[in-house]
Amino acid sequence: MIHLISDLHLSPDHPEVFKHFERYLTGLEAKDDLYILGDLFEYWLGDDAVDFLGHNEAARLLASLSNRGIRIFFLSGNRDFLLGEKFADQCGIQLIADEHILELGRRRVLLMHGDSLCTDDLPHQKFRAMVRSPDWQKTFLDKSIAERDGLAKLARYRSEDGKTQKSLDIMDVNPQAVQEVIAAHDAEILIHGHTHRPAIHPVARPEPAYRIVLGDWTPEPSWIRLSEEGAELAFSDSSERLDF
Repeated sequence: MIHLISDLHLSPDHPEVFKHFERYLTGLEAKDDLYILGDLFEYWLGDDAVDFLGHNEAARLLASLSNRGIRIFFLSGNRDFLLGEKFADQCGIQLIADEHILELGRRRVLLMHGDSLCTDDLPHQKFRAMVRSPDWQKTFLDKSIAERDGLAKLARYRSEDGKTQKSLDIMDVNPQAVQEVIAAHDAEILIHGHTHRPAIHPVARPEPAYRIVLGDWTPEPSWIRLSEEGAELAFSDSSERLDF
């Protein structure tokens, strides 16, 4: 079975979400695959700051999962884009790039975090382009952990303040961007997170296609179970299903 999650935003400030995560992982079985589509952590300062951020228990959980024979794939989000090979190796995680194609029988499933599809949110796209550049990341990671933490908190607080000034439509995906990325990858299914708006949407294009959106984990977990027969999306006390 293929399992997909995103947007847990793990933080010591929210132990209830960590408990949800711990309980969810116990339900996975050997030979299952787990895909994490970004924003597993509230923010990430670099692989040398795991202890500083209070994520040692999360690392232990992931390593334990990998040791049970469950493959873990991680696609970074807009909060944890600095998660790197050192942490991945420690936890037995395979890093995958945004716009990852998952072959499911004869179907092509496109996996993304989702923030790159929010093309109407121009300030976010500008910020995204800046922090994803190798030069910016090297400069940031060369600073002390305390300096990085101060800068990250400032950027995060500004982000939260900015959300109150943006319309919901601007912070959602752009339909044309969705159509273009699906066409570019010749995919039938697009799965992403980021927007915290769980639902299954048909995509307007010549060939049938669907967009499945994961929710965040507050107040309850959100996940997708994917197989060649279909996809089940769970969020809060609800669920939706797409049969193939």
